[in-house]
Amino acid sequence: MKAITSRDNPLYKRLKALAGSTHQQRKSGHALLEGLHLASAYLDVAGQPETCIVTDGALRHAETQAIVGRIDEHRIVTLPDMLFGQLSNVVNGVGVLLLVPKLDAPLPERVTTSCVVLDGVQDAGNVGSILRSAGAAGIAHVFCAPGTAYAWSSKVLRSGMGAHFLLQIYEDVDANALIERLAMPVAITDSHAAEALYDCDLTGPLAWVFGNEGAGVSQVWRDTVTHRLTIPQPGGMESLNVAAAAAICLFEQCRQQRVRG
Repeated sequence: MKAITSRDNPLYKRLKALAGSTHQQRKSGHALLEGLHLASAYLDVAGQPETCIVTDGALRHAETQAIVGRIDEHRIVTLPDMLFGQLSNVVNGVGVLLLVPKLDAPLPERVTTSCVVLDGVQDAGNVGSILRSAGAAGIAHVFCAPGTAYAWSSKVLRSGMGAHFLLQIYEDVDANALIERLAMPVAITDSHAAEALYDCDLTGPLAWVFGNEGAGVSQVWRDTVTHRLTIPQPGGMESLNVAAAAAICLFEQCRQQRVRG
């Protein structure tokens, strides 16, 4: 177990650059997983991290000891609380951080099960919430179009609550390249659509496309759509947050599939 005590240490400088910049995270192909929940989720699925960074204080707690005990000792680095605080994005965090390579997979040749397409969803919190709903609903694939918030940024990871490790996430996916691989209808939500979500047969596989918070779904997907659906809102609101809309759609599909099954 190695101890770092100086901010001039090369590894510490690298960690600080990554912690302070989503651009650096994307460029390096690495992610920072902060907290016991994300660390445990990663270890369950992906194995050993590149590095585990932990404070001396955190090592005194049983929960941290259980996580650190699963990691090869030569991968563990300790930091004083003050230095760790400059890496942390969490208020009152537990003092555990994993440096890991992001999980990549090649674009599948054919997509035959329900999937989610994020078409320029820019808010990291919305992206993370949609990933969390997708993971909970049993979705296997999430495709992120250019303009979507970086899925492996610290904020998206926190909002996703471990969903990243239940999903195959593809980034910067060209719409036309994906459309030709889809073996199912395409569904979008539209507040002006004639068909209500609850009146549509959702029991088969669907590609759910959720668009930009302001502009909505882009034209290339509107030209491809099979189901243009509205979510009834008897309270009179004009629209829903995209993450809320996604959760409603995915779990209405789950409900229908359960009833049919």
